[in-house]
Amino acid sequence: MNEMTVEEQFDFLTKGAAQVIETEDLLAKLRKSNETGKPLCIKVGFDPSAPDIHLGHSVVMRKMKHFQDLGHRVVFLIGDFTGMIGDPSGKKKTRPQLSRKEVEENAKTYKEQFSKILDPDKTVLDFNSRWLGNLGSEGLLNLASRYTAARILERDDFKSRLENQKPIFLHELFYPLMQAYDSVFLECDVEMGGTDQTFNLLVGREIMREYNQEPQVVLTLPLLVGLDGVEKMSKSLGNYIGINEPPKEIYGKIMSINDEIMWDYYTLCTDLTPNEIERKKSNVSSGELHPKKAKSELAKIIISYYYSKMDAQAAEEEFERVFAQKKLPDEIEEREINSSSDKIWLPRLLNQLGFLSSNQEGKRLIQGGGVSIDGEKITNPNFELDISSPNELIIKIGKRRFLKLRIK
Repeated sequence: MNEMTVEEQFDFLTKGAAQVIETEDLLAKLRKSNETGKPLCIKVGFDPSAPDIHLGHSVVMRKMKHFQDLGHRVVFLIGDFTGMIGDPSGKKKTRPQLSRKEVEENAKTYKEQFSKILDPDKTVLDFNSRWLGNLGSEGLLNLASRYTAARILERDDFKSRLENQKPIFLHELFYPLMQAYDSVFLECDVEMGGTDQTFNLLVGREIMREYNQEPQVVLTLPLLVGLDGVEKMSKSLGNYIGINEPPKEIYGKIMSINDEIMWDYYTLCTDLTPNEIERKKSNVSSGELHPKKAKSELAKIIISYYYSKMDAQAAEEEFERVFAQKKLPDEIEEREINSSSDKIWLPRLLNQLGFLSSNQEGKRLIQGGGVSIDGEKITNPNFELDISSPNELIIKIGKRRFLKLRIK
């Protein structure tokens, strides 16, 4: 990697980026680093309120790995102090503040997971409470004096809340300033984040100038669209693929995405070059490569990053067995219930067994044709299961979950 020219390094590091501010600044920093041998400081902040890493998070984390591969210093910054404020980016209302205990528990999960992508021996794990907690009233007032309220209120989310007469609390206005101060303290060269973080990252450039530091380069990455094909990937929306999920779950979820967004996943979630991706896309367009095959190759590439090629192959074989050949999976969750003279409402049963989060979810799933018993689709949301005598049933829930129910 180090044998690459500055221009080749730039192309490698900006592959898939939405925006680089400024291009010349990054080229200059790379040249200086090559000449002096001093690595750049690359910073990415993570919100401890949502610690389970999914493919949406992996987009920026994989870019961190690219910088790491070129020998630069990567800081995985957990916003344990700013997390107690809650990033208001894109929010229509004030986010609930997290307690210190909640923040610390969530941070532990991040530490356990990021080594699937980053080299743990070369990754600097830091917490911004280390300096923000010691800033004090005087330091906070000094920081606040370096940016105007008018500029902060230019943010789309704040502007929208003002126009709709929704409250904005004073502590929220400090979030971008504190995130910017992280860059000052770390003397950051490059800060990365999703496109929804652009405002916050640009504030960092301005505040660094105020502290007589060379401003950081801002590198933003597109937001990965979730399984619904509409909203950004988010655990709260349920449209996510967790990197800790079993390989067969990852495979099945990737196979469910639509053909168009598959190419975004290729670009943002794999190390394939733009030319390699374009060649696959062209082969699909010409009919030489079936979209299902292209999606299967995508799923196996992604699984191999977080598990192994063997796990990826096994996931493909399981998927083909269950969905293409209509056979049952090798492993099925089993539950037992006692027989009763009463029938039981199917949504309530699945909720009680932990397969659904609510009875209403069960009704919606049944109405959408997402539940079957022994191969027979159930479409009546008021269906009641007869449990009056011993029996064994196979219940399919959604696209990928199976339950072997024993009535004893």
